[in-house]
Amino acid sequence: MRQSLLPFLGPAALIGGLALLAAHPLLWLVRTWFDPAYDSQGLWVAALTGGLLLWSATSPLQGIDARQRVNGVGLLGLTALLRLLGQWSGVNTLGAAALAVDVCAIGLLLGLHHRARPLSPGWLAVLFAFALPVERILQRGFGFALQQASAAGACGALKLGNAPVLCDGLQIQWHEQVVLVDLPCSGTRGLLLLLLLFSALAALVRPTPRQAVWGALIALAAAALGNSLRIVVLAAGLVHRDALGGLDVFAEPWHSGLGLLTLALSALPLGWWAYWSRRAALPQPSAASTIVASPTLLTVRPLAGVAFLIACAGIVSVPPQPLDVARPQAAPQLPDRIGIFAALPGALTDREQSYFTRYGGGAARAAYGPFGLLVVSTSAPLRHLHSPEECLAGSGHTVRYLGQTGGVTPSAVYRSTDPQGRDWRITVSFVSERGEWTPHVAEAIWRWVQAPGTTWRMIQRIAPWELPGPLVENFDVAVWRALDLSPSAYRGTPQPLTVKL
Repeated sequence: MRQSLLPFLGPAALIGGLALLAAHPLLWLVRTWFDPAYDSQGLWVAALTGGLLLWSATSPLQGIDARQRVNGVGLLGLTALLRLLGQWSGVNTLGAAALAVDVCAIGLLLGLHHRARPLSPGWLAVLFAFALPVERILQRGFGFALQQASAAGACGALKLGNAPVLCDGLQIQWHEQVVLVDLPCSGTRGLLLLLLLFSALAALVRPTPRQAVWGALIALAAAALGNSLRIVVLAAGLVHRDALGGLDVFAEPWHSGLGLLTLALSALPLGWWAYWSRRAALPQPSAASTIVASPTLLTVRPLAGVAFLIACAGIVSVPPQPLDVARPQAAPQLPDRIGIFAALPGALTDREQSYFTRYGGGAARAAYGPFGLLVVSTSAPLRHLHSPEECLAGSGHTVRYLGQTGGVTPSAVYRSTDPQGRDWRITVSFVSERGEWTPHVAEAIWRWVQAPGTTWRMIQRIAPWELPGPLVENFDVAVWRALDLSPSAYRGTPQPLTVKL
C-alpha cells in the first residue's frame, strides 16, 4: 500500500508547496477587489481570465509540447523566488504579481497553445495582471507625468484653431476660460482599459513578437489621442456652453458619456490590429508533429517534492524587511491654538498607530472648534501619503473629488459623506521640507523620486460642508500661519479657482 502511494508523494508535496506560497498573496489580492479604498475592477478581470482559460482548456487537445510542460514547471519554481522577494521586502503587490506567473505556468501545463480553441498562456497571464491594483500604482507613480502628457496633447490640438491658447503646465487658458488637466483626467483608467483589451485580444490572436509590439504601440497612441480628444471636447463644451443650450458637459451623464464615447473610438484601432494580426497568423503545425512524450506532474520525485514543500514553508516564514520604510520620526506637533479655537487632540486608531510604528513616519490629528486637522509627516511618501479617497472610502465614506483651489495655497478639494449621512469638506495639500507645495500626491511622489529622502507633509483640513466659505478660507490661512508654512515657495503659477477636466 505504501509503495502504491509513494509515486503520489512528490506531486502532492509540490502542489502543497504552491498552495502555501499562493495563499497569502491571493487573500490579499481578493481583499483589494472588495476594499473601497482600491476602487478595483480586479474581480471582473479575474473572472474574464478564468473564463477564457476554461473556454480553451475544455476544448480537445491537438498536440502536446514537452518543452512547454517543462517550462511550466520551471515557472512554478520562479514564482517561489518572486514570493521570497515579496515576503522579504514587505511588498504585497510583488507577491500577488507572482500569481500572474502561475497563470502562465498553468496554461503551459494544460497545453492551451495546442487546443482546438487555442490561447496564448503568456498573454493570458498579462491579462490576469490587470486584476492587481494597477490603476492605483500607476496613478501614484506616474499620474503626474500622465497629467503633463494629456495637457500637452490637448494644448497642441487646441492650437490648431484660430483662438489663442496659453498653456502653463497643467493649466490651459482658451477663450478666456481657465481649465485644469487634473489627476482624475490624466487618462490612467482609459489607458489601462485599452491595455486590458489589447491583452485579451493578444491572448486570442497569439501575435508574433513584431505584431505584439505594434499592438502595444497602437494601444498607447490610441489612449493618448483619445484622452486628449476628450479634454478638447470638454473644453469646447465649456467655452461654447451657450451655443449648446446651456448644456453642462461636466455634469452627468454627459461627462461620463463623453468619456465612454472617446474610449470606444480609441478601441477601434485595436480591433483593426486584431483583425489583421489574425489574418497574418501562421498556420498551426499538425497534431501529428506535436504529439511527443511529455512529463507530467506525476513524475516529480518524492524527495524533490518534499524538499520544495520545506523550502516553501521557509519562504512564508521569512520576516519582512520593508524597503520603503520612513526614517523614525516623532509625531508632528500641532498648534495649541488656531485662531480663536483651542486644540482638542485626537488619538490615532490602533491600526494607524501600529502602521506608523512598523513603517516609520508620524501623524497627529486634532479638532479646533468645528474644524479638524490631520498632519502626516514622512520621508517615504510611496508608503504613507495618499488622497482622502483611499482612507475615507475604506472607512465607509462616499468621497467625490471637486477640483483644485487656486491662490498661494493650492489645495485639492473633496466632498465626503460619512456613513451617518453628514457631508464634510476635505481640503488637502502636500508640502516638502524644501518648500515645494502641491495639491496632488502624484506630484509629491514624482518630486520625491527626484530627491529621495526628502520629508513631505500632508496637511488635511476638515470642515462641515454647511459652513460658509469665508470661514473655511480663514481657517486655512490660520493653519498656514500656525504651522509656519511658506506657500510662496510653490513651484507653479497659482491661478484663481479653476475648472477640472
